[in-house]
Amino acid sequence: MITKSEVISLISKKLPNCQVFVENLKGNDHLQVTVIASEFSGLSLVKQHQLVYSALKEELASEAIHALALKTETPN
Repeated sequence: MITKSEVISLISKKLPNCQVFVENLKGNDHLQVTVIASEFSGLSLVKQHQLVYSALKEELASEAIHALALKTETPN
């Protein structure tokens, strides 16, 4: 099981100036995560998602996070 604050911390380590919003969809292992980061500027959606997935690689591999609905944006 992983907490919302742990998810935010892991993503923030990878993308230091980001905003992260986490919502539990089912239990604590099905998550909807929105990440807003200036580092996404100029990157394709796939590259943006790859950055976030790399921050959560171990948690996804161990199935601490079983399902991840991901939305990425650049700040306005």
